[in-house]
Amino acid sequence: MAESNDDLALDRLIHEPARLAIMTVMSSVKTADFVFLQRTTGLTKGNLSSHLSKLEEAGLVRIEKRFVLKKPNTNVELTPDGRDRIARHWDQLDRLKNLAHTPPEQ
Repeated sequence: MAESNDDLALDRLIHEPARLAIMTVMSSVKTADFVFLQRTTGLTKGNLSSHLSKLEEAGLVRIEKRFVLKKPNTNVELTPDGRDRIARHWDQLDRLKNLAHTPPEQ
């Protein structure tokens, strides 16, 4: 059975490379602080902050700002919707990859 274009459509919000990196890192941890995300993704502070804001506006991450030992600390956590959407995104990429390796029907 052929898949429709809608079944193969990628989540554009997540597919953007920086946000995909953030979401992939976040899918492997329960929570992460800003510095950890910055180091693991290689993004600048401003770039990471901008992408986190977009993900938060979409309801994919929850951001908590607090003080730890009188120093500001930003903690990030995937929402249940964020976990579902990143898993679905990777599933869609796998389907696309499998289609590329499947010989066309004759």
